[in-house]
Amino acid sequence: MRSVLLASLRHHTRRYVAAALAVVIGVAFVVVTGMLTGATRAGLTADVGAPVAAVDRVVTVDRARDATRLIDAAAEEGVPALSLGYAMETVARDGVQLAATADIAEVSLDPALQWQELEDGRFPDAAGEAVADANAAKSTGVGLGDVVTIGTGAAAADVEVVGLVDSPPAMGASLYVPWEVLEGFRATLWVESVAWGGSEEFASTVAPGSTVESADDWVAARQAEISRGVDVLAVMALIFVFIALFVGVMVIANTFAILFAQRQRDFALLRCVGVTRRQLRRAVRLEAFALGVVASLAGVAVGAASGYGLVALVRHWFADMGAARLDPVWTGGGFAIGLLVTLLAAWLPTRAATKVAPLAALRPDTGVDVRSAAGRWRLAFAVLLLVAGTAGMAVSVATQAVPVMLVGGAGAFVGVLLLGPVLVPALIRLVGRLAGSGPVRTLATGNAVRNPRRTATTAASLLIGVTLTTAVLTGLASSRTELDREMDTSHPLDATITAVDGPLEADLAERTTAVTGVADSAVLDGTIATIAGVELPVAAVPQGLDVVRGLDDLAPADGVLVLPSDVIDELPGKVGDRVWRDLDATVVVDGRERTLEVEPASGWGRAGLVSAATLAALDASPQPTALWVRATDGADAEDLRGDLAALAGASGAGLDGGYSQRAWVGLQVDVLTGAVVGLLAIAIVIALVGIANTLGLSVLERGRENALLRAMGLTRTQLRRAMATEGLLLSAVATLLGTALGLVFAWVGVQVLIASVVDDARLTVPVLQVGGVAVVAALAGLAACVVPARKAARVTPAAGLALD
Repeated sequence: MRSVLLASLRHHTRRYVAAALAVVIGVAFVVVTGMLTGATRAGLTADVGAPVAAVDRVVTVDRARDATRLIDAAAEEGVPALSLGYAMETVARDGVQLAATADIAEVSLDPALQWQELEDGRFPDAAGEAVADANAAKSTGVGLGDVVTIGTGAAAADVEVVGLVDSPPAMGASLYVPWEVLEGFRATLWVESVAWGGSEEFASTVAPGSTVESADDWVAARQAEISRGVDVLAVMALIFVFIALFVGVMVIANTFAILFAQRQRDFALLRCVGVTRRQLRRAVRLEAFALGVVASLAGVAVGAASGYGLVALVRHWFADMGAARLDPVWTGGGFAIGLLVTLLAAWLPTRAATKVAPLAALRPDTGVDVRSAAGRWRLAFAVLLLVAGTAGMAVSVATQAVPVMLVGGAGAFVGVLLLGPVLVPALIRLVGRLAGSGPVRTLATGNAVRNPRRTATTAASLLIGVTLTTAVLTGLASSRTELDREMDTSHPLDATITAVDGPLEADLAERTTAVTGVADSAVLDGTIATIAGVELPVAAVPQGLDVVRGLDDLAPADGVLVLPSDVIDELPGKVGDRVWRDLDATVVVDGRERTLEVEPASGWGRAGLVSAATLAALDASPQPTALWVRATDGADAEDLRGDLAALAGASGAGLDGGYSQRAWVGLQVDVLTGAVVGLLAIAIVIALVGIANTLGLSVLERGRENALLRAMGLTRTQLRRAMATEGLLLSAVATLLGTALGLVFAWVGVQVLIASVVDDARLTVPVLQVGGVAVVAALAGLAACVVPARKAARVTPAAGLALD
């Protein structure tokens, strides 16, 4: 049997290419995922312990106020302490905004606690000095000696950049300032932990209820937290590995089934000369084992090469990623998965090919016969799964239960796959009739449905990829629609330019509208009012504005003052600490007082908003105070912010707005969409290889038949057209069915996942993207037929009739 095994491997090597390719891709994906995960984890966890290297303990608090008390008490007692937190503030230079939001963290004035790695300049030794992260400085243009303004309004602080530092990604910030400056940004300051050089008793006394742990334990917890986040991404990537390997199982099983069906005569002859079923089964499984070993080793090699290349590329652009290395667990797991997938896929075809009697093996396999007991059981089980899965999805929509949705969707989809030998041939016949009549179409349709099981398995490979791609694209498009609605609520204005010390220039609106990326702008008249002892701009909202997204009537009611939430947080004294809802505030303009009801809001810039009548009562001669801007769709966020920041800085005004945030969210959705489509494309590629392999093997299987057709007058062109039509029918049916299932699954996902957090969530179908997937899949199926069709057409009738 060893000679038979080796001869079979040599003789059928080319026929195993598709099966081996599926394993290689899956194994390589696992290995690459492991290498990227390890390099990412190493980069993120490197130097996590640097901020606490000089202390023995870390104090974790529940409130930022407790952290402030700890640091202030430590300063009084001479105890080393360093805040491990950040504030999110704007950064400007010479009145021009450099960053709309930047991370601001603490740099200690104590040299022992200056954990950042100095690259240029020096560390601060006074409150008015700061150091900048070297990588962040490249994007903002901050350099040594620059004086930058952090924050706006009463909390704004000017600091001089005296050094450039390097900091690890897990603990990095754009700017580092002394605590005396950082604690002034209380509206956006978030401090959860304090590096503590004092005793545990002292910390517990100053901040009761805080948690004190050793620095080593804190570092270990941070590393574990980072690792868990990286592992979650790895698991998500492995979902697509599973999808690719699941499709690969179908391709491999189909390949073995066709090969074994073609070799029934060989098996029958071996049985006649004394080979037992057990020996024959062992031989063909060893054949599958050899294929799995070779393909898995090739997958490891391809994955290792790809992993080293990807990590090197990422390290070139993002130096924070660790070095690439092969992870024994991931590499061994990928090899084992590839081998097991191959053996699993070959298991049932092997049993089917070796359990028949020698004489029965001379008859062709007719596939699944629904009139047989096995066929009826299969159909009954498929219908049961389909009904149960549909019911589960209906329950998940009613209860918004994600596990029920997943189980129901999986059950329904498996039911469709099991119905494939009945459903797919019926759809092929229907599509074939709709495509017209003629001998070529009739021949192609008959060949496509001749073996229902093989047809269904081949179509199922592509069906999985199209279904998932359609569902994911539609789900992401629906999510984008709901995100846009949410962004319209939280960021109704793309940009706002607000007066600070005096009115805006008269021609500022005209100059703003001329900026590339600006679609429209509107000027708001207003005045400078005093609220709780702080001077703030107050503007009136005119009617009929076209610059606001998602809202129509904006004007506040008479006697109402709409104040931005971040402005409220910066108001001093008891006023700023209270909850501003149904609260009255005294507004003073040129000595005239008026009491207004305050309503908090966000997304409207830094000016308070009132009605035109209220503004008239406050100031009889209002002047341009705020400018609202709407960006054109697709405008570059960074370029737009830079151009508007230059105009605002030259006018002594402040710049705010949500277009950068909107563009960032849109970019994340685009990246996620591209990543998902790219990963699912692997499954589709494997499916198309399976179609090509099926048709290629059918060329050998129907060699005599094709030769007879040629002898009866079928031309080479007609034969090529018949095989191309056969492949197109397979891919078209799989694409149409997959698109329909994908849209159904996407609707269920929207109702369960999105409707649970967003009212009135709707399904948004990306027609162009879904149509593109359908066209590409159908045409790719046609392209997969080119080589088999050319090969079949090259065989002459005489040579084909001589085939055994």
